[in-house]
Amino acid sequence: MPVFDYDPPERFVAGAVGQPGSRAFFLQARGQGRLTTVALEKFQVAALADRLDELLDEVVRRGVGAQVPATAPAALTDNDPLDMPISEDFRVGTMALAWDADTARVVIEAQEAVAEDEEDFEPSPLSEPAVLRVHLNPGVARAFSKRAMALVAAGRPPCPLCGQPLDADGHICVRLNGYRGSGTSQGEGGE
Repeated sequence: MPVFDYDPPERFVAGAVGQPGSRAFFLQARGQGRLTTVALEKFQVAALADRLDELLDEVVRRGVGAQVPATAPAALTDNDPLDMPISEDFRVGTMALAWDADTARVVIEAQEAVAEDEEDFEPSPLSEPAVLRVHLNPGVARAFSKRAMALVAAGRPPCPLCGQPLDADGHICVRLNGYRGSGTSQGEGGE
């Protein structure tokens, strides 16, 4: 099982390539002359950012002595694009998140997706899934979360009626009983 371990990374970010509606999402970790890029789904980026903030808020609530900023420190903001070239090391299946009280750091693990559709699939020790593991101080974790949330929000705007993403030519809105909606309610003028 290859483990891509960064303790700590020089850089750890979520990013996307492509136009809204057809973007590919990635996590990238860089450090010690290495770059690891893993692919994942938009919902996984959103869930990671959300759970990361919840974890840090819980650490603050419990008062375990760690210096956890309430918001992302401006000095740690990273709005640079993903490092090139983008070469996917693996696609993420499951993720885990933990607080390491000994080091006062967040530990994020992203594990490679495994094929579950094969009836006789039994993983051998030689074919265990790859893992990306990063250890982040609380300020860097808050900055990661802020960037990831902004990345997710930068996608297609939601339909004001059903909340599903709008395409350039509208979408089939379930709230309009299957009629093609453009994001404007019936009776409003549009171009």
